[in-house]
Amino acid sequence: MTSAYEPGARERLARDRADPAILRLHRRLSRLGSVASLMNTGAHPDDEQSGLLAFLRYGLGMRIAIACSTRGEGGQNALGPERVGALGVLRTREMEEAARELDADVVWLGHGPGDPVHDFGFSKNGEDTLARWGEERIVERLVRAYRQWRPDIVLPTFLDVPGQHGHHRAMTRAALAAIPLAADADAYPEHALEGLAPWRVAKAYLPAWSGGGDTYDDETPPPAETLAIAIPGREPISGADYDRIGEYSRFYHASQGMGAWRETPRRAFALHLVDGPAGPGGREARVLDGLPATLADLAPLAGSDAAARDLVAAQYAVDAARAAFPHRGRIVEALAAAADALDRAGTGADAGFRALHSHRLVCTARALDAALVEASGLVVRARARPSRLAPGEGGTLLVHVAERGTAGEPSVTVETPPGLDAARMDDAADDAARFALAAAADAPLSPLYPPAWNAIGGNGPLVPVVEATIGGRRARVRLDLDAPFAIGPAASVALSPDAVVAPLGAPRRAWTLAAEGPEIALDAPGGFRVSGGEGRLRIEATGDLAPGLHFFPARTQAGPAWRLGPIRYPHIAAAEHREPALFRLLALDLALPEGARIGYVGGGADRVGTWLERMGLDVVALSAADLAGDLSRFGTIVVGIFAFGLRPDLAAATARLHAFVERGGHLVTLYHRPSDGWDPAATPPRRLAIGSPSLRWRVTNPAAPVTVLAPDHPLLAGPNRIDPADWEGWDKERGLYFAAERDPAYEPLLAMSDPGEAPLDGALVSARIGRGRHTHTSLVLHHQLDRLVPGAFRLMANLVQPAS
Repeated sequence: MTSAYEPGARERLARDRADPAILRLHRRLSRLGSVASLMNTGAHPDDEQSGLLAFLRYGLGMRIAIACSTRGEGGQNALGPERVGALGVLRTREMEEAARELDADVVWLGHGPGDPVHDFGFSKNGEDTLARWGEERIVERLVRAYRQWRPDIVLPTFLDVPGQHGHHRAMTRAALAAIPLAADADAYPEHALEGLAPWRVAKAYLPAWSGGGDTYDDETPPPAETLAIAIPGREPISGADYDRIGEYSRFYHASQGMGAWRETPRRAFALHLVDGPAGPGGREARVLDGLPATLADLAPLAGSDAAARDLVAAQYAVDAARAAFPHRGRIVEALAAAADALDRAGTGADAGFRALHSHRLVCTARALDAALVEASGLVVRARARPSRLAPGEGGTLLVHVAERGTAGEPSVTVETPPGLDAARMDDAADDAARFALAAAADAPLSPLYPPAWNAIGGNGPLVPVVEATIGGRRARVRLDLDAPFAIGPAASVALSPDAVVAPLGAPRRAWTLAAEGPEIALDAPGGFRVSGGEGRLRIEATGDLAPGLHFFPARTQAGPAWRLGPIRYPHIAAAEHREPALFRLLALDLALPEGARIGYVGGGADRVGTWLERMGLDVVALSAADLAGDLSRFGTIVVGIFAFGLRPDLAAATARLHAFVERGGHLVTLYHRPSDGWDPAATPPRRLAIGSPSLRWRVTNPAAPVTVLAPDHPLLAGPNRIDPADWEGWDKERGLYFAAERDPAYEPLLAMSDPGEAPLDGALVSARIGRGRHTHTSLVLHHQLDRLVPGAFRLMANLVQPAS
């Protein structure tokens, strides 16, 4: 029996509650509404045009795919500390759940931070992005996606115009460039060896709206509208506006703060035809104009009178099945007839038709099978225990028939990845099939970043396949497991701490860390010695510390050790990130302010409090009770990124923080977005507005020159004098959401800019207020600390000094 406390039980209950059988049946039938397809292209998870896709899928019955070039690993995280690779895993799962809400496929073009096509952070132009991704590489991947998925329509979400994110511009440019190449048999002939034939996309659209807002600032007006897609009414079964369903989908992009409630949902979308039957810029009445929208539309193309009649018959039966909703018996009868007619049409159509349209018949056949299973009342669930197997380990797959309905006796087989065997066990109950799972000793680890997501099921490395006779028709469906399964490392190694900061002038020359895992050892670089065991390791410098970053890779008797990071949020199924386990030691010239007692208010989106402690400072993590208590016991209070938007208790303590400053305290606020509860007139002690749109108020080049405007300012002169070396080795970017309008009390301390742009002086500002000080920085110090950039530690030590 599954316990309510078993990992994943609550997620399965929530998903089951949100997916009633009557809704599933209606949506399986609506999937049969069209044989046309659209691919929406974007650069990041959450770039998809969700409200429009919801209407095209649930209103028109089109097949939908979302092609995404990155996993979003370079973005922000409003939920927790995941960054880079771990954030890529989180946002991949979010995209999959968002796509599930839209019944859309996902085609991933990038495969995580180790792939050239990845999210390296904000970019202001497409040329820079294409140079880093490799223009030929991303275009080839799109050509491959078009040939595999065969969309009738391609729609990039964004325009290739100045003022847009460079990733968006690059993706739009590549998406359009790949269209003629996908139809050219001489382009990428190696695809033919994989069975991929050329494919001509029938239409390409661009949005006829600006991609502006608080983030972007399109300089060029959008192209003229050639098609207005009106979205009348609501989805009949759920009663939800299609745009609202889009927001249900965007809700899953929680790490980006997505999901909006609009009292008046959007009811129209304007598109511009780039290429298609009507010619560039031609006016159209419907998005499906010029396309075979239904099986009956395919009949004149079949090349055979008998096949044409069968396609018309299949369409007639599909229409009858949809009209019969919710009467399951009549639906099954009509669906079985449609499937039989479709089989005959596929066999009888000529070779030319099959070359161009067989994918439509295959997709329709799969949709018919899924609808047949749903209409029959057959309910099958599958779960692997444990959900992660290490090479050489074994487990169990249980495929449970919860309801049989009118289906005949189902049969179950299992598709497995290389290195994993699934053998049927004889002791299964009548309503279940049980398989013994065995991972070979050399079984490859499952990819952290799966290459695709299929709306109709069959995702993950382990896929149960169920067949049953329904209405005289043998239906076949590929299932998703109730919880994701993976082949992963045998054990997780945890080192605590996993990194230390070692000031060169300090007397300390030895560090002790706890090591959890099977017989862990560390490989020491030159100048260090490692000793100890049984969970405690001692690292000792054998001579003078050499400045720089020193790495100590961890290993076990089985080989290199891994650190596994569980990712647990209620809106997604459980996920896990893995990376090589290692200890890092940063030796640097670092002086700490004397007598500094620091209160830290974190929102869970950074690790700045941890790094302040590891620097050797006296730090207290402030609770709601602390914020309501005596703040005078602290010399400095640091507010972490996004915290005013994430901590209601912090927002409630704003007046107390202002009084803390007036009485001599130093308040340091790290970067916030305008949406993070930041009121320019009320949140800071004096007026301080955050620049918007953010594209105009950020410096994306991590090596951008920095001008120190006030070198003798207390925050720059000591205890560490900030010099040019402190700006070297920064990662991803300098900063974002720079301060714009501000009270004259705030003094700008730095100026910087991206190439060809005017300098911005809002990255670090500070004001004397009463007897204290407020300092606000939009530098991405939290990210630089995680990357162990020396200058970030030296600057942070200065920023947390008491007011002077």
